[in-house]
Amino acid sequence: MEENTQKVKWPHPFFSTHPQWRWFILTTVLIGASMSALDVSIENIALPTLEKYYHISLHLDEWVAMAYMLTLTIFLPFFGRLADMFGRSRMYNLGFVIFTIGSALCGFAPNIEFMIVSRIIQAVGGGLLQANSVAIITQCFPSKELGKAIGIQGAVQAIAMSIGPFLGGLLINLNLFGTKWRSIFYINVPIGIIGTLAALYILPKDKRSKIREKMDYIGSVTFAAALLFLVLALNEGRKLGWESDTIVTYIILFVIFFSVFIMTELKFKYPMMDFKLYRIYDFSAGNITGFFSYYVLFGILFIMPFYLENIAKFSAFTAGTLLTPIPITMSIVAPIAGALSDRYGPPIMTSIGMFICSIASFCMIFSGRQPDVAVLIIEFTALGLGMGLFTPPNNSSVMGSVPEERLGSAGGILNMMRASGRVFGIDISGLIITSITAAYLTTKGYHHININSVPHQLRENGFIHGFIIVIITYTVLNFVSAVLSITKKGRIKMAKEHFLSE
Repeated sequence: MEENTQKVKWPHPFFSTHPQWRWFILTTVLIGASMSALDVSIENIALPTLEKYYHISLHLDEWVAMAYMLTLTIFLPFFGRLADMFGRSRMYNLGFVIFTIGSALCGFAPNIEFMIVSRIIQAVGGGLLQANSVAIITQCFPSKELGKAIGIQGAVQAIAMSIGPFLGGLLINLNLFGTKWRSIFYINVPIGIIGTLAALYILPKDKRSKIREKMDYIGSVTFAAALLFLVLALNEGRKLGWESDTIVTYIILFVIFFSVFIMTELKFKYPMMDFKLYRIYDFSAGNITGFFSYYVLFGILFIMPFYLENIAKFSAFTAGTLLTPIPITMSIVAPIAGALSDRYGPPIMTSIGMFICSIASFCMIFSGRQPDVAVLIIEFTALGLGMGLFTPPNNSSVMGSVPEERLGSAGGILNMMRASGRVFGIDISGLIITSITAAYLTTKGYHHININSVPHQLRENGFIHGFIIVIITYTVLNFVSAVLSITKKGRIKMAKEHFLSE
């Protein structure tokens, strides 16, 4: 990617003589990336407050978080495609504007319906930021510094997500200017304004495409609809039952929309999701392993509090504290891993990272009812180390394997795969645990009974059975990711040449 920096047009001729300007571009991108990542976690701490404030049910309250995550996940490839067509800097700047407006509307929200719609608007802005952040970095940095730059971005995002709950709780308790919970949204407004101005004056000018490509509206809509119904089916299946009419309808609609999407993409000249990219081995393998890594990471962050509090009998505060080594270690290791991948190549770093994650997750299988705190800390630190070693080099490998004119699409797909891993990791892990717990209780003679009426000891035994199976799946996925990472070496140049020759 060395040649990319020579083609970039800066906002002012003065900057073209200062190559270090790319670090100002990275800083601008980090503002948007951290805002979007922070908002994934910061509102979770406010959900109980919103439930009381609006006098709503827990199910409706959950949609404050779900509306953001769903919108972000299903539209990321579309936003990346828009960037390839109309300009990455332009779309990134638009993301700042929409995200800022959405944040202000969330803070103002007089009722829960207004809040949910505002969260969707906010997620559109966040999606434009996430889909284009890695693409802009890849465009502006030479290959010898790309891993380092993406590593810094990964570190900042990890920090943003880890401090989200703490910052949200702090802002609610401070009750700034009498805003109570509204401050967690209002705080984005001044940051968004600064980011908008920085993007306007710092990000490089977009190149005009020589080819006028038509937007694939049918493919965009059908893909978004298919992913929406799939996520809804997984999310609602545990609550409504997998044989319920609602869930069956969701699955049928997913199959229909996804089939139409595939047929559309194969025929359309300029598809929303270019399947030719998947012929590039590093792109395909990197996206699959990226999905697996987020599946494992967020699955563990989801199930571990239940294990630590309900089985190991730790307090909520202790459980949260024990899990902090994961994001902290990731944020420390990510820049180092990115820099090392520039020197030794992404396959080495990604495979080592996933092997470490395999060992860490395998050791968690033997935690038992009374785990050793020191051992848990070592395991969580090792998991953070592995994820930190893996993520930046993997992102660098994926983005470095595609032609420059497809960076937006590649960035959108990469972030969509990781966001999907986050959603599915939580939903499927919960599904496995609840299903195995129910099956265990059935063997003990408890058929179709309210689980709260089951003896506490039996419920714990059922959970432990499901917990072990889930951790085994994490170990397998990490090992598969390690193997796929090893096999990527040496295929980038050949694959790109094959893509460009067609």
